[in-house]
Amino acid sequence: MSTLPPCPQCASELAYEDGAMYACPECAHEWPQGAAAGADEKRAFRDANGNVLQDGDSVTVIKDLKLKGSSLVIKVGTKVKNIRLVEGDHDIDCKIDGIGAMQLKSEFVKKA
Repeated sequence: MSTLPPCPQCASELAYEDGAMYACPECAHEWPQGAAAGADEKRAFRDANGNVLQDGDSVTVIKDLKLKGSSLVIKVGTKVKNIRLVEGDHDIDCKIDGIGAMQLKSEFVKKA
């Protein structure tokens, strides 16, 4: 008898195979068979050069960034200290001197 992984949503042991997916009859959650059991692993945030970013790092902007709804521009070479990583499209929360709190995409910065 094969051992199927428990449901990552509700930890039910009653999971079954459904084509290329696993399914849970208790909570109706479905997940791919190739998925690792540790679905709660953190995503690795990487800068433009592929370096792994962490909370508290300092980064440098590599491209002029225009701010929507404003005439302000974040210039190339602007240093941003003490970043905080968050989930989403704009994955860096930070404060930039002279501009204030904002979110940046990690693809437009490099680790300092």
